[in-house]
Amino acid sequence: MTRIRSIRDVVFLPGIIAPAAVRYGPLIARLVDVNPLVKDLEVYSSDVPPPGYSIAMEVGGVDRAADAAGIDRFHLYGHSGGGAVALAYAAAHPERVLSLAVDEPAYDFTEEARADMEEFAPLAVLPIDRRMRAFMQLQVSASVQLPPPPEGPPPPWMANRPAGIDAFIDALDRHERLGDRYRAVRAPVLYTSGSRTHPRWDAMAERLGTLFSDFTAEQFEGLHHLNTSHQAAPDRVSELLAGLWARAELAP
Repeated sequence: MTRIRSIRDVVFLPGIIAPAAVRYGPLIARLVDVNPLVKDLEVYSSDVPPPGYSIAMEVGGVDRAADAAGIDRFHLYGHSGGGAVALAYAAAHPERVLSLAVDEPAYDFTEEARADMEEFAPLAVLPIDRRMRAFMQLQVSASVQLPPPPEGPPPPWMANRPAGIDAFIDALDRHERLGDRYRAVRAPVLYTSGSRTHPRWDAMAERLGTLFSDFTAEQFEGLHHLNTSHQAAPDRVSELLAGLWARAELAP
C-alpha cells in the first residue's frame, strides 16, 4: 500500500497583480498539515521584467524554489497568472506534480486561448491608470460593476504591475501550445471558477476537461476573478484541496 504523507508539500503561485503572501494568507491559515511554499512570479523578481522574460523562466523558477526547499514532488496551486504557470509547469514536469489545482488560469496555452487574448491588445495604448482598470474589467462578466479605486496611495508593489502585466501577456502568446502535452499528466486536476467571472473561464473548463485524464471543475456561485474563491470562501477551498491531495496520494 502507498504510504500517505502526514505533511504535504504545496507550492502556491499567485496571479499577476497581488503578491503571493497577500493572495494566499486566508487560505493557508485554514490548511492543516501543509508545508506551504509561497512563491511570487519571476516577472517580479526585480523592479522591471527580466531581459528575455518567458514562461520558461517561470517554470524554471518553480523548479529552483522546490529544489532549494528540498522538495522532490509536490502539490501545485495557482491562481490566474500563477494558474497559467502551473499548467505550463505540469506539462513540462508531470513527474514532480502530485496534484494540480488552478483557479481561473489566465491562459491554457491552446489556440482558443490565444484568440481570447486578442481582447487585451487594445489595452497597450491606454494610459497606465486607465489600462489597469480596463484590464480588471476584462476579468469579470458584464454583470459585475467594478468598485471605485481604493483611497490613498497604492501599495509599493503596484508600481511594477503595468510593465509586468505587459511582459506576462507577451510571454503567454510566445510560449508553445500545450494541449496535447496535458494528456501525459496523470495527476488529478481541480479547476475552480466563479459564476460571475468572464465567460472565457467556462469555455476553458470545457477544453481542459477533454485534455486531462482526471479533471474536476467546481464553480462558486456569486464569485468572480476579482473576488475569488480562495479569498472569499477559503473554508470550502481548503476542503476541496484536502480531498484532492488525499486522492492524489492514494494513487499507485
